[in-house]
Amino acid sequence: MFFAPIQYNEPVFRPPGEAQSAILQATIGCSWNKCAFCEMYTSKKFSVRSPEQLKKDIETLAGITGARKVFLADGNAFVLSAGKLIPILEEINNQFGKIQRISSYALPKDIISKSIGELNQLKNLGLKLLYIGIETGDDELLKLINKGETFQSIVDGIGKAHDAGIDTSIMIINGLGGKNYSRQHAIHSAEIINRLNPKFLSTLTLSLPFGLEHFKSRFDGDYKQQSIKELFEELRLFIENTNGTNVIYRSDHVSNNLILKGVLSKDKEMLINQINKAIQSIPDNIYPNSPAFL
Repeated sequence: MFFAPIQYNEPVFRPPGEAQSAILQATIGCSWNKCAFCEMYTSKKFSVRSPEQLKKDIETLAGITGARKVFLADGNAFVLSAGKLIPILEEINNQFGKIQRISSYALPKDIISKSIGELNQLKNLGLKLLYIGIETGDDELLKLINKGETFQSIVDGIGKAHDAGIDTSIMIINGLGGKNYSRQHAIHSAEIINRLNPKFLSTLTLSLPFGLEHFKSRFDGDYKQQSIKELFEELRLFIENTNGTNVIYRSDHVSNNLILKGVLSKDKEMLINQINKAIQSIPDNIYPNSPAFL
């Protein structure tokens, strides 16, 4: 019989960088859960777990993992008020002892709702990194995917976290707007990265777990899928227009068609050269999930 000391509400997702972290499911699902591209939490109804449940899980995790990092799940556990987060972080510190880092997914609006003083207190309790899927810096595309954020709200929220000394890892989705919105998506996404200069940046590629037509039905615009070459060209345009300093960049998610790793802007030319080689090596008419590409 399989022994599971922690009873998670599946599915549970965590960033690749949290592979060695203890996963504490502080909330169930995503408080927004309306984005056109995201199917991660559609099987769940958002709820907040009780302090009693969390205390028990923290004690168990501290006793069996030996982890030095803790990730707060689910979709945006940072939606919890500072008043609810602070006791959780205090209990993590009490049970785990010396903790290297606590992190969480967050929406920009989750950050805006907290004062600088509250953010400073959370940082001092070990909350040092927030993962934020902004998806794009383009206001029109943000509306079409029903993100519930704007260019300015993203800048305000992430900027506020930075002011409190909390690092961020920002995610952009390659191919999010299809052919019609590709250029503005790339240009404005680069613009917002330049404004924010996050510690970490990653690009994922739009995934279609329920098929293209399902996504089109949720996308509030005329979505035309891009070929692999067009996705690479969009990615190149994005990288070309970034001017970040010491931004650790990764394109190594399972969704990506091309693995890229570097530091912006130091490795910008190298990254562009790698993308150019990929563009030259693939025919024009190969699309994601096509037999010729798999």
